[in-house]
Amino acid sequence: MPQTTPVPPVRAATRRRHWGRDLTEVAALFAAMATADLIADLVNHGPDGGLLLMTSAGALLAAAGTHLWWTRRSARAAAVAVPEPAADTAQDAEPALWRMRTTVRDTPGSLGAVCTALAGSRVDIVTLQTHPLAEGTVDEFLLRAPAALPAAALVLTVADAGGTDTWLERADAHDLVDTPTRMLTLATRTALDAAELPLALRQLFGRCTIRSTPAPAVGPDAAPEQDALLDTVMRLRDPSGGTITVERDHLPFTPTEFARARALVELDARLGVRMPESRHVVTLPEGNELTVRRAGPEDRAAALAMHERCSPDTLALRYHGPVEDADRYLGHLLSPRFGQSLAVETASGRLVALGHLLWDGEENEVALLVEDGWQRRGIGAVLLRKLVELACEAGRGSVYAVTRATNTGMVATMRELSLPLDYQVEDGTLVITATLPASQPSGASLPWAAEHH
Repeated sequence: MPQTTPVPPVRAATRRRHWGRDLTEVAALFAAMATADLIADLVNHGPDGGLLLMTSAGALLAAAGTHLWWTRRSARAAAVAVPEPAADTAQDAEPALWRMRTTVRDTPGSLGAVCTALAGSRVDIVTLQTHPLAEGTVDEFLLRAPAALPAAALVLTVADAGGTDTWLERADAHDLVDTPTRMLTLATRTALDAAELPLALRQLFGRCTIRSTPAPAVGPDAAPEQDALLDTVMRLRDPSGGTITVERDHLPFTPTEFARARALVELDARLGVRMPESRHVVTLPEGNELTVRRAGPEDRAAALAMHERCSPDTLALRYHGPVEDADRYLGHLLSPRFGQSLAVETASGRLVALGHLLWDGEENEVALLVEDGWQRRGIGAVLLRKLVELACEAGRGSVYAVTRATNTGMVATMRELSLPLDYQVEDGTLVITATLPASQPSGASLPWAAEHH
């Protein structure tokens, strides 16, 4: 969103013309001339000229003393009201990192004027990207600015140098990675796991909403939807069918960003369906060994067979609706576009449990289904912990579970996470939200990280 900032009060004060003070000084000059003329007449014609001169001199000295006292008092008051920039204090404080975008004219020297203005405010340009437009150029900066420099002053400095539609937000250490390195890292993650594409797009563009929409049920001859860039929204054709929509508030996408997103989607399309070979063997308290692995569309048949072995109550508790609808949800749940799924299987390869981490815009839902014969053996707790680890690795801030208010088993499993929980109940439906650690790339600081299963 273009940020408009009023002129800081100190700077605005320097622009005022003190016409009242000028008129007062002129009036005082004329009054002094008239008084001098009057005194001269009294000295020449009055009986006590010497006494009058001494009295006038004393009055002038008193006036001068009063003027000197008032001047010093005003100076001290001004120093308190408008302090000078504390250069030494600002240097001791930690510099602030800012991400800034501004639009400049596509003429020689326009970008240089902005850079010169930033340098004049002791702002260091860490990285700079240019996004050419039909008219003008959008320049994206990562800035290291003095801690004492407010955001309003930074925006005003750029505006005075010719920048328009300026957008500014705080950055952190993760933004110090240059764009080519970031793109290569995201491309690598996308190449290794099809489920990483929505996450890669979100990390590429920062705060935005990613939504995957399945392909509509139309005839085979229907033309697929085309990629489109619409200001703050971009739509991309999903290689697995449907549409991926990327949206953010206020800040329009540039053609350069659109091209980067299309490049990631094209890479995903060329590599096809893929999933990392990650398997974890866990031992239940009773001694049985089970394998926890990533699940995908190829597990749909085994999942349907597990549904057949589950009771209607178990299916209704998991899918929150008619049992007949449980089977049709599997295509959505096992698609890597909508999240990440985990399967639990026995030594013989029989699927006995499924866990899902679903991307729900800015939110993240976790859901569990354990076959009746394997319930209350700790499988749900193992699955939930693995799902939370995946959410932490993806940089998510929280996860939530939706269940019935009477489902004490799910409540107990969420409490075993030893994470801050929030409970909301409405019409018999319970939503439990767990707040995840702020920075968790590897699961090392999770409460159960030191445990072995």
